[in-house]
Amino acid sequence: MAAKQLKQFTLEEVAEHNKPDDLWVVIDTKVYNLSRFKDLHPGGISVLTDGEVAGQDATEAFYGLHRHEVLERPQYQRLQIGTIQGEQSAIYSRVVGEISDVPYAEPTWLSPGFHSPYYTENHRKFQKAMRRFADEVLYEDAQAREEDGKRPSQSVFDKMAAVNLHAMRMGPGKHLRGLTLMDGLVKPEEFNYFHELIITQEIARCGARGYGDGLLGGKVIGLPPVLNFGSEELKARVVPEVFAGKKFICLAISEAQAGSDVMGLQTTAVKSDDGKEWIINGTKKWITNATFADYFTVGCKTEDGLTVILVERGPGVETRQIKTSYSTTAGTAYITFDNVRVPVENTLGEEGKGIFVILSNFNHERWVMCCGSARGQRGIVEECLKWATQRKAFGKPLVSQAVIRSKLAAMIARTESVQSWLENITYQMCHMSYKQQSQKLAGQIAFLKSYSTRCAQETARDAVQIFGGRGITRTGMGRFIEHYHRTVTFDALLGGAEDVLADLGVRQAMRAMPENARL
Repeated sequence: MAAKQLKQFTLEEVAEHNKPDDLWVVIDTKVYNLSRFKDLHPGGISVLTDGEVAGQDATEAFYGLHRHEVLERPQYQRLQIGTIQGEQSAIYSRVVGEISDVPYAEPTWLSPGFHSPYYTENHRKFQKAMRRFADEVLYEDAQAREEDGKRPSQSVFDKMAAVNLHAMRMGPGKHLRGLTLMDGLVKPEEFNYFHELIITQEIARCGARGYGDGLLGGKVIGLPPVLNFGSEELKARVVPEVFAGKKFICLAISEAQAGSDVMGLQTTAVKSDDGKEWIINGTKKWITNATFADYFTVGCKTEDGLTVILVERGPGVETRQIKTSYSTTAGTAYITFDNVRVPVENTLGEEGKGIFVILSNFNHERWVMCCGSARGQRGIVEECLKWATQRKAFGKPLVSQAVIRSKLAAMIARTESVQSWLENITYQMCHMSYKQQSQKLAGQIAFLKSYSTRCAQETARDAVQIFGGRGITRTGMGRFIEHYHRTVTFDALLGGAEDVLADLGVRQAMRAMPENARL
């Protein structure tokens, strides 16, 4: 179908159409005929027939009430009949695949004119590819699924598998050997934790916290025990299906009786009489991706301690959805294991030594959460900077208020400090063995996560104050602020509560404290 031919008008011509039945407006040099739309306007007719709107350039009034994305919707694009003669549209919002030019909207290494010792040219190429993938493949699905609560679309999982994103989200390692990563952009042996950081932060830009976890967050924490402690036969059967996005896995540790207290787990596993099977009974709670998982990496109490066992969905396994503050797209569930029989070959690590399997997983899990938290805070900074400059109060832009600038300053400082600490730890990870990371970085990462999520909650509170009523409204100008404020506490709890992790950091420091140190 041929594109609609748009006419050119002068502002004087538009001004003649200022009656309810003949109503035109100008928004960013584009002329819209609202004559038939006025009765459908969610804000009522009076807003459109106001003397400063009808027949006038209503750009400032529009952006005081609406996000730019409204004009990009097909039903509103059809209302455009022309443009203003001799003028060019100047306003834009998201540009697919591009870096934002809003100050502090991007980490320093992506900001023009700034430098970083951490990122190579390959990292920069990888980021461009990942940014475009997230904008083109993930963003729209994220907004839709966050709203309807369904799990992320299978087509998204398939496209992620096509560039081996599922495998890359496990971090660097032997599991990448022989794979083509991001259409050959990075070699498996060159992939490092900064590549993984980029992946996590680009996903976080979608601004949909439930979807972020639904995008196989359970796999990020549930598959490493299989990769690191499973038998070769078990890995050969399970890992390819998960990397292909055809089967899903989650980590099932937390219980109603035991969260941070891993040693207090009540789910039991006992050997069958012939010793060939585990018989598992118990429950798990708040398990991410469990509603649609095919595999469960389960922490169990056994005769000689804790044991981690890979359980396949089957007889005796039941999952029930738990509704939490964020979308059910995350697949959060309550799991019941009722005499579930599992081959002993599904044991991950040594029997009774499951605590080491569980603890070995924590550093990477918490680091990934810090990556997402840092980027999420930056997204809120961008929203607030845009709003503070376009919103007018008392006849002046909101940013002219000293109290608003003070809040923005604190938000920016927190965001930059989190990212800087994160990049420093990431650099250490790239130059340490897995064993060295466990010895030296457990406390650092625990501190970073506790600090990052505390910063995030302060930023969420300040953002709501800047947006006012819009910051607690699920739709419209402040929808990302409302969503962030409602879901920010997830990062403060998952992977270990803030106070527990802060205490862990101090205890790790005390272990390294020299006995003869004195003032």
